Order: sequence, then structure tokens, then C-alpha cells
Amino acid sequence: MSLDPAVAAVRLAVRRTLAEVDLPAGRSVVVACSGGADSLALLAATVFETRRMPQRVIGVIVDHGLQDGSAEHTASVVAQMIRLGADETGSVRVQVETDGHGTEAAAREARYAVLEEIAGRLGAGTVLLGHTLDDQAETALLGLARGSGGRSIAGMRPGFGVFRRPLLGIRRAQTEAACAAEDITSWTDPHNSDPRFTRARVRHSVLPVLERELGPGVAETLARTAEQLRPDMAALDRLADAALARHLHAGAGTRTGPGFDVREVADLEQAVRTRMLRLAALSAGCPPSELFAVHVDALEQQVHNHEKLPKQIQLPGHVTAYRQGDHLWFGATSVES
Repeated sequence: MSLDPAVAAVRLAVRRTLAEVDLPAGRSVVVACSGGADSLALLAATVFETRRMPQRVIGVIVDHGLQDGSAEHTASVVAQMIRLGADETGSVRVQVETDGHGTEAAAREARYAVLEEIAGRLGAGTVLLGHTLDDQAETALLGLARGSGGRSIAGMRPGFGVFRRPLLGIRRAQTEAACAAEDITSWTDPHNSDPRFTRARVRHSVLPVLERELGPGVAETLARTAEQLRPDMAALDRLADAALARHLHAGAGTRTGPGFDVREVADLEQAVRTRMLRLAALSAGCPPSELFAVHVDALEQQVHNHEKLPKQIQLPGHVTAYRQGDHLWFGATSVES
């Protein structure tokens, strides 16, 4: 009996990722599993691909506590992970604190933080995430619609820190077909079809319209655009890192933290300088999820403030940028400000 093409595609994607990671013996692989088709297909493929390897497969589900019956669902997924052959399983419940930004973003941050903590505690070398090509297309389209710049349009990275996304080249329909072929019953998250969430509207309304009006292949094209942009964004980020190290000055007095002589950075390429300014704001304490293009644009304007007029720019995270003479300093927002 021939192997189902969808199962073969998912296994090949996992095999390639594990080869790239090249885990030493004794280092486990954590698979984040929600109970959906993507993560269950990923777990099943990882169990299969590691059957002759010294690594243990640990399936972990994160319960965000955002839906009724989440505890029962978590227990069901744990039992399912055991049936799929995970060497070890675990579940953890997190408290999602929105802190002024969206529930989706807050849940994602809480999930990644606890998965990284679990990986460190268990000595795991990598954490596999089940994002697919469809997720990548949705991310690129959302970035384009929000005007978030190249970094957002470049979509999700295949890997960062301990995390890897083996299925970014796999369609969601393939993971569903793989589960069907292996007789795996998957769960559909009701949030994924809830029109209150932007991504759900993109998935069920926007992308289908684009496919209908522009022809099939829109998701693949968006994902390919993200893939093409990613090396460019990485190169610019490296240049920005180097510029930050080269031009950052120590703080002036007790009120301000580090900053720049604007005369030194004015001649940098704008794409490098704006990224450097963003990095400086982050290093001063601005939360990444709250630092937007409008804030970086305001900093950029002060680099070119030739009148050298004193200026304060209120940034997220109780950070203020101060233009003083030829310098732009970053520091904690004072009570008087």
C-alpha cells in the first residue's frame, strides 16, 4: 500500500527540519500541540521520523483558559498525544494578560514564553510549531493591510531561538488530509472562525475572495513574497545592529540613558537608521508589541531637527526620547513629563 501524499509531505518537512537542527543525542524534541490538524499531523510525523533516533518526543499543550471547557479539551489532547506515540506529554495553563494589546498577541506571547521555559527545564533542543503556508500567507496579508513594513510582510521566521516551524511550506489542507489518512481526529478551534478576530476574517472571507477574483495560488504567492523578503530584512537588521553598536553613546547625567549624536547617524541609509532607532528604543525598555511605525517616524524626524529645538517624544513602556542639542537621548519618563 502506497504512502498517502499528504502524510509523506508532512514527514519530509519534519525530516528536513530535524536534519537542519542536528540535535545531539539525549536532547528531546518538544512539539507544541493544540489538538488541531496542523499540530497533530506535526506530532505524528515527528514521532515517525524520530523512531530510530536517540531523541525523545515530548508533546505539550498550552491551555490559555480563554474558552469554556478548555480543561477537558486539554485532557483529551494529552490522551491523544499518548496514542500517537509521544514519549512524554505535558500540559500547562497560562494566564493571558492583555496589557492593552490584543488577546491573540497576548496569548501568543504567553504560549511562547511557557514553551521556551518547558524546553529549558526538560533539556529539549528545539520546539516544533505547527504553522503552515496558509498561516504564513495570512500573516503577510495582515502585515500588508496594516502598513506594518517589510518586517511584517516577511511573515513568520522558519526558526528563532529554540523554535522551528517545519510546515511553512505545507498547506493546511495537506495537514487535514494527513490526519484523515492516519485516522487522526482533529479539533477545530472556534476562535479560528470567530469574526471578532481579524485573522479569522482574513482566513474565511478575505483570502477566499482574493482566490476567487484573482485566481488560485494567492496563498502560495503571499507566502513566497514573505520568503523572498525575509533575507533582505535579515540583512538590514544586521546592518542596524552594527550601526547601533557603533553609534550608541552613554547617557548624559541621571535623567537620560543612552543615545546618539544625530550628526553621526544622519548620513546612514534611512532603512538602516530607522531600524537602529527602533532597536535603541527597544533597548531603552519599549515593549516590542507596542512600538509602532509612528513612534519610529517621530524619532526619525528628530534626527533631522536642524533647529536643535528641545523635544520630548513619549514612547511606550514609560520611555521618553529627548532631543538636546545635537543628541537624541533615551530615558525613563519622569513624573514631570
